[in-house]
This record gives sequence, structure tokens and C-alpha cells, in this order.
Amino acid sequence: MTYEESLDYLASLQRFGINLGLARITKLLELLDHPERRFRSIHIAGTNGKGSTTAMLSAVLTAAGFRTGMYISPHLDDYTERISIDGKTVSQHEFATAIKTVATLASTMEADGLEHPTEFELITAAAFHYFAAAGVEYAVIEAGLGGRIDSTNVITPEIAVITNVTFEHADKLGPALRDIASHKAGIIKAGKPVVTAARGESLAVIQSEATEIGSTVYIAGQNFSCESQGIRDGQQFITFQNEGSESQYTISLLGRHQAENAGLVLMTLRLLGKSEPRLTEEAVITGLRLAVWPGRFELLGHKPDLIIDGAHNPDSARALRLTLDEIYPDRSVVFVLGILADKDVSGVSQTLVRHSDRVVTVKPDSPRAAEPAAVAAQFPAGQAIVSTTVSEGIRQAVDLAGPDGIVCVAGSLYQVGEARKAALSRQLSHTSL
Repeated sequence: MTYEESLDYLASLQRFGINLGLARITKLLELLDHPERRFRSIHIAGTNGKGSTTAMLSAVLTAAGFRTGMYISPHLDDYTERISIDGKTVSQHEFATAIKTVATLASTMEADGLEHPTEFELITAAAFHYFAAAGVEYAVIEAGLGGRIDSTNVITPEIAVITNVTFEHADKLGPALRDIASHKAGIIKAGKPVVTAARGESLAVIQSEATEIGSTVYIAGQNFSCESQGIRDGQQFITFQNEGSESQYTISLLGRHQAENAGLVLMTLRLLGKSEPRLTEEAVITGLRLAVWPGRFELLGHKPDLIIDGAHNPDSARALRLTLDEIYPDRSVVFVLGILADKDVSGVSQTLVRHSDRVVTVKPDSPRAAEPAAVAAQFPAGQAIVSTTVSEGIRQAVDLAGPDGIVCVAGSLYQVGEARKAALSRQLSHTSL
């Protein structure tokens, strides 16, 4: 199976849609001789911040000398981004080989009268198979949707991390916020600690779940805290407090929300470090400083500054707006917005855009994309213009902003991926910006 054939095969599995449950993935892993049992893991769930938290944890574990796997979703540019070891993504050949191995077993399941695994289940199984075969010691696993019956929830992690819980994917996990929180709390395992920045009703649900199974909860703002001390020269300086001690670190991920994510990482590392002497302070400092997360307040060019960010719900839009205001105080922004129709289009638009800003609306490459005209209708007449492709929308935004301006592409990971791919492939050359 070539890489292109593996992509065609995965595309064919989209007919099964999103079908939450653990029966299919459990059987698939049984046929693979349970690769998920051959490495230790940390499981990350939550509405926002999962990817950044996963990236920082993985970078520190790698810096400490552990052979570290990382599994994320979705990808920005290429499926291979979903699976990496020690910061290096799987090659196209390795990806196709792993998919072929698992696809053969999926066909066996179907021939035996069992349900065929979904696309996400198959990729998850392929990742676990690849990690086990490569001798991974730790894998940091990002949950796909929810947690309790997400296909990643077949692992028994050393620590569970729940970044936060807000009202999203209610059609699959709801209808109420406490239902969504219960799904995410489902990643907690008996006797294993959980670290979280959840608040209010969601936190109460997590605490209740943890108490029932004898797990200790470490809560941001109560057991630990992490605050931004400001951004200078493209780096963010943070202060972490826990058990009466205070430490300073530098991270490359920008925004006060990333300081909160770093706090989750540091608390997790404090707990893990009790049994892992290789997790030295030097490794923590190095890993946090080197950790990057593409598509999250990523600067792709200058004159004008071109920023891409995957903000796609009101909470992540609020975090993006605060970061823009901190780095570019009292400056207008030209936004390139492409939002999925099943998201809170109004909430994202109104949270992100100020009266002094301009907007170019585009249609991301997704069947779920909202029509650009529908997004433009969220703004007063004359503030937004409707464009076509993401690349063309950015070109129009660049013209509107001028060489001293700011362009920000946001609204969905789909269009952020398109923008990044275009820039990196020189369809949008940095010199033309």
C-alpha cells in the first residue's frame, strides 16, 4: 500500500462517520496483540488546549531522554502529523505500512460479521501499533471527541489531563454541559491522578468521577497556578507555583491561555517526576522552551504580519483576541474568517472582531463549512467582504492591511491548515506579503 492508497482507503472509511464506542477499537487492538499495553501513556482531553498541552508534555519527555510518542488529531497539512516520535512525524511509507497492517485486520473483523472500524479508530490503532513496534517508552495521547467512549480511551494512563470543559459537540456529548464534562471525565482511571483547569459545574463532575474511583484531582487555581509574566522577543515568561514553591520558565507558545496550559504540563510533570528521576529541571526548562504547536498563534510572514490560529469556538476566540491585544495593543486587524456551520458562528465572530477591524470571509475545504456570505452577515455593512478560496482571501486581506498591518487567519483548523500549506508551498510567498 502506497501513501496515496492509504489516504484513499481512509477516505473510503468516512462512510462510517463518527460512531463513538469502544467495542470495535478493543477488538482491533486484540488482533494486534494489544500494542497499547506496551508503553506508558498520558491521556489529554478537554475542549480547548489539548494540542498545545500534548505538544509541551511530549517535548519535555523527549528532552528528558524518553522515547516519546505523540498522537494528535486533526492534522493541519498531512495525515502523518498525527503520529510522531521524539518530535519527528512518521514518514509517509511508515504511515502507509501501519495503515495496511490494521486495514487487513479490520477486513477480518468485517468478514467475521463484526462492525468495521471507523477512520479514527483505524488511525488510532495504527498509531498504537507503530509506537509499540518502535519501542516507545511514553506516549502522550490526545483524545479525539469527548473521552469516555472515544477510541483513545483504551489506554490506562499514568496521569489524565482534562484541560477545560466548555459547551461544544453537544450533539454528540450533550445535551447539557455536565454531560459533556462526564464524557471528558471518563478518561480518569482508578487510582490514577487527574490534572485539570476545569471550573464550576464541569469541575464538580470531574471531582465526583475521581472520588468514585479513588483518583486524586489536582486543580488549577487551587493546587497549583501558572501565570504569564509577559511576552518579549517572541517568548512568553511564566511563573509556576505549587506547594509553596515558585519557578520561572520560558515557553514559545504565546498567550495567557498557553500559560494555563503550561501549568497543567508542569503539574503533570511534578507528579510524574516522583517516579521518574530522568525528569530533571533541566529537561523541563529545555522541553518547554523548544515546544512548538503549528497553527496556534503562528507567525507565517511579515509586512504585513500574517498570523494563523485555530480558534473555532467562543472561548478559543476570546483567547486569541486577548493575545492579539497584548502583542498588538490598539491596532486594527484584518481577519480572514472561515467557520464551520455546526460551530457557534455568531459567538466566534462577535468575540473575535472589533469595530475597527476588517473581515474577509472564505469557505474552508470542508463539507461542514459555513457559506462565506452567512459569516459576513454577522458584521455591519461594509466591515466584511466575501471571498472565495483561503489563498485568495489572504491576498485580499494583505492588500487591505498594507505592509504595516496585521492579518489573522482564524475560524477553523481546516482553513488554518490550508493557509499554512499555501504559505509553506510558496503559493503565498513570504516575500509577497
